Amino acid sequence: MWQEKNNCLYREFMFQDFKRAFLFMQSVAAEAEQLNHHPRWENDYNRVQIWLSTHDSGNIVTDLDKKLARLIDKIYDVGEMEQSVEKNTTQVTEIKLYTDGGSRGNPGPSAGGYVLMNSDNNILVKRGVYLGVTTNNQAEYKALKLGLEEVLKKQIKHVDVYMDSLLIVNQMLGNYKVKNNDLRPIYDEVNKLIRLFDQTTFTHIPRELNKIADDMVNKALDKELKI
Repeated sequence: MWQEKNNCLYREFMFQDFKRAFLFMQSVAAEAEQLNHHPRWENDYNRVQIWLSTHDSGNIVTDLDKKLARLIDKIYDVGEMEQSVEKNTTQVTEIKLYTDGGSRGNPGPSAGGYVLMNSDNNILVKRGVYLGVTTNNQAEYKALKLGLEEVLKKQIKHVDVYMDSLLIVNQMLGNYKVKNNDLRPIYDEVNKLIRLFDQTTFTHIPRELNKIADDMVNKALDKELKI
């Protein structure tokens, strides 16, 4: 927690090693540069100490310091979460992948969302990505591709995919042919990824069971469209 003393906000951050401490400092530096407000800090291997004050206001704590402190906390919290995910996934041999895609306009502004869970239904990763202007089905396929790439990053070769798009599931199972020329390229890319796994399954689920992935889609769209 940040402490206010000697007209500064102060906090100490501890990391697993120097590499993680340095990555944290790089991320903080990028945010500080955006705000044009730079901290005083010290780094000793896995330890980072940060002091915040505003020189132009007489070296006191201002709202700008508090804003940067909140951003630094978010950077640290994300790093801690990713480290926890790394520890969890080292023991995971198979993944449940939930994906969803959506377009506001069809075609229109689109986003994809995916969620990785272990066999105990604990969330390992959840993410939404803005995709530009596409159709609903293109967004569904792109979300699937992004999710599969995320699983491969974890070096896990057994994935069970769950989607609420009956069309995409049936096309991936070979029950339906891909007749749309706009879908064929991304369909082929997904199939190339599938061949990198030892085992994959595809299951159609109702939309109400895919709420987390759907939420990632809408959050990505709202953020991009500034709603």
